[in-house]
Amino acid sequence: MIKNSHKNTQNLTQRQPLSHLILPNKIQHFNALWISDVHLGSVDCKADFLLHFLNHSQCDYLYLVGDIVDVWALKKRVYWPDSHDRVIKKILDIASNGTQVFFIPGNHDEAFKAYADSHFRGVTLAKQHIHESINGQRILMLHGDQFDSQVCISRAYAKLGDHLYDILLWLNRQLHAIRSAMGYPYWSLASYIKLRVNKAQQAINQYRDAVLRYAAKKHVDMVVCGHIHQPELSQHTINQHPLIYANDGDWVENCTLIAESLTGSVQLLKWNEQTLQAETVASIELVNQHSDKYNKPQKQHVA
Repeated sequence: MIKNSHKNTQNLTQRQPLSHLILPNKIQHFNALWISDVHLGSVDCKADFLLHFLNHSQCDYLYLVGDIVDVWALKKRVYWPDSHDRVIKKILDIASNGTQVFFIPGNHDEAFKAYADSHFRGVTLAKQHIHESINGQRILMLHGDQFDSQVCISRAYAKLGDHLYDILLWLNRQLHAIRSAMGYPYWSLASYIKLRVNKAQQAINQYRDAVLRYAAKKHVDMVVCGHIHQPELSQHTINQHPLIYANDGDWVENCTLIAESLTGSVQLLKWNEQTLQAETVASIELVNQHSDKYNKPQKQHVA
């Protein structure tokens, strides 16, 4: 069953450090975490938020599902503040302390795809990977850029979409600077607008369908992806086969991730700047691998 628990809820150089918030620092424990589309090297990366989450989380498996480093952005402009460096160091520290870390490169860090099946300081690089959940489900993970040809309505729309997205992110920064000065937490204007544009919704639906068709051919129980910066956790039936679709979202607009709890449920989590916690937006209780059906399919987006 999917459980909803919605909470009432700048320029990056103008943002105050998280240390100015005096709140109890709780450690969140997970079996597995899936994080994608961090875009380190981009001015829009919310590295401070991710770093605080990683510093106050523990997991047995950490999966980096592509676009962790934005090589494209770095080619245009060298931007690498200390917070971005600390995220990399934290990931390597996690890998050196017993957590199994897998890195599946995306399109923005595709240079690393040439090193698939290799290891670096405890991090395993792979093009795809299958994780077995606590309850025995097979969970396929991939970035998702291989489905671009099945999603783009036309080359012109794709190029226009890229330019509009850059403008949205710029507006996002300006709005966040204003909201921060007024004491309000982070809120994604880009995500809000994207969910209300028909062409964007069409592309999101086409992408989800393409990922689900591919996952069904792999005979897995769940697929985790990223790429489109649209967090989602939903249940589907493909050719009479129940299948869970999970999209990490990103740490540019939404600050979201997918997690497997210590009891085996799968959760869509969203970072809350006020509580300094990743809070549950949606949850699916995974059934035992020997059961022949899931609960009634539902869908949950993050706006």
